[in-house]
Amino acid sequence: MRACAQSPRPQQQGTWISEDMIQAYVKLHRMGIAHSVETWVDGQLQAGLYGINLGRAMFGESMFTRIPDGSKLALAALVGFCLDNDIEWIDCQQNTRHLASMGAHEIERKAFTDWLTRVTEKAPPSWQFNSVYWDRVSRLR
Repeated sequence: MRACAQSPRPQQQGTWISEDMIQAYVKLHRMGIAHSVETWVDGQLQAGLYGINLGRAMFGESMFTRIPDGSKLALAALVGFCLDNDIEWIDCQQNTRHLASMGAHEIERKAFTDWLTRVTEKAPPSWQFNSVYWDRVSRLR
């Protein structure tokens, strides 16, 4: 979260990721609700993303990268996890060019609220990464 907060964002001044928000997410993580997916290279954190999981719904909050395509690797890992754990969509909140390049698109509010009602009633998955998730991603085309 701190790496996301410290990442430069073109056309933006500052960050919405305050210390209070970080502490709230730490509490949510301890409760098993907030999760991160990270890209590490040679023992150094190079990219990642974090968000909230409720039932079988994932809500992305922020992502960052220090290397080319690092956040895309983290997102691909999250997609693999979601595919293997019956999480149909990742709510990325913003329709950015970066996310659109990876398949994100807007949906109608009714479709979103119908999905939200259905998936938040389900039990959340166990958040343990398994290399088989990469197999799921590699079959997407």
